[in-house]
Amino acid sequence: MSRFVAETYQNEFLALGATEVDAVVTVTALDRGLAAQGEPGVAAEIVVIDASGSMLFPSTKIKAARQATAAAVDTIRDGVLFGVIAGTDTARTAYPPSGRLVAASAATRVEAKAAVAAITPTGGTAIGSWLRLADELFATTPASLRHAILLTDGQNQHESAEELERVLAACEGLFQCDCRGVGTDWEVAELRRVASVLVGTVDIIAQPAEMEADFRAMAERSMARAAGDVALRLWSPQGAEVAFVKQVAPTIEDLTGRARPVDALTADFPTGAWGDESRDYHFRIRVRAREAGDEVLAGRLSLVVDGRPVSQALIRAVWTDDEELSTHINPEVAHYTGQAELAQTIQEGLEARKAGDEGMATFKLGRAVQLAAQGGNDATMQLLGAVVEIDDAATGTIRLKRHVEEVDEMSLDTRSTKTVRVQKAVP
Repeated sequence: MSRFVAETYQNEFLALGATEVDAVVTVTALDRGLAAQGEPGVAAEIVVIDASGSMLFPSTKIKAARQATAAAVDTIRDGVLFGVIAGTDTARTAYPPSGRLVAASAATRVEAKAAVAAITPTGGTAIGSWLRLADELFATTPASLRHAILLTDGQNQHESAEELERVLAACEGLFQCDCRGVGTDWEVAELRRVASVLVGTVDIIAQPAEMEADFRAMAERSMARAAGDVALRLWSPQGAEVAFVKQVAPTIEDLTGRARPVDALTADFPTGAWGDESRDYHFRIRVRAREAGDEVLAGRLSLVVDGRPVSQALIRAVWTDDEELSTHINPEVAHYTGQAELAQTIQEGLEARKAGDEGMATFKLGRAVQLAAQGGNDATMQLLGAVVEIDDAATGTIRLKRHVEEVDEMSLDTRSTKTVRVQKAVP
């Protein structure tokens, strides 16, 4: 039997008059293994590849997409339902020809790879239509674990932003989607929006040669998932306000807007499917200030798997007039507050740079360098180093580079939400 464990990290002591309670909760899934995925029809996987005309320029993109899709297909285990969609300004099922997902086997994998090899790029890009077809294919199955990989090399030019939003609203909660952009002609914000609504990841594939390994890794992670519907269920007392709920590791994702009311005091925040993994969440709850010595339960967090609570963590608030107690900063909360600021500051700095506001860009990206150094985020520091000259990381003293490769700028933007885990104290 699988287990979910939740641990709370916070300084529960508040100064008199204080109303904001912060806590980081680490949620760990244990012993899930691959049991659920071994049952026929439980899992379904769809690969959606851009087959628009731009994938021929250069032709290495469509060649890499075919090879990467074949690698993903080879990773899908026997019995998992799967299919491939070719996306242009419309969408079509490249495999299977029946229009219904089929169970993976040696024979169907061979058929699928032959169909993928025959995909010829033409037309434009309408990502909403690709997602709509994926939803229709998933709907023909009983699978509870539904995952898609979506690849594009361009912007969503052949449908309106409003149409894409309507499709995303219709697909939300029905399947997860990891999004990848190849090259530099796609929009980071556009794919980030798709990945955010569909509880997936977004990243750049700078060179077509990198695509195969990335597709295989995404398919492997999907095959390792066994809990298809996991939610954070947060109860807060009468009169309290949930300021935000954010995933802060391994990536930053604001879940606040995903709240689904359970009752007047309780809401569920969907987190998608899980394998054997650990994630960190930051909660901020506003409560009414109390007197010294008063204690309240500011929040009760339950992990709900397929509608069943499996674990619980408590968020407390204790008011004190002891300044030493109330001013202690919990290291987990401090770390992830800095990581969230880092992501936001990078995105604001890049926007300022694009707008030609060099002063603001220098200020924001300098602050980002300082935060990356403080948080030990070496990967982000390396990405920042491709965009700015770092004179003093500790103080955030930087100079904007005059000539920056677009791929470096997009890599920094896309990966700005990736965090490093807080270093736990060794007892």
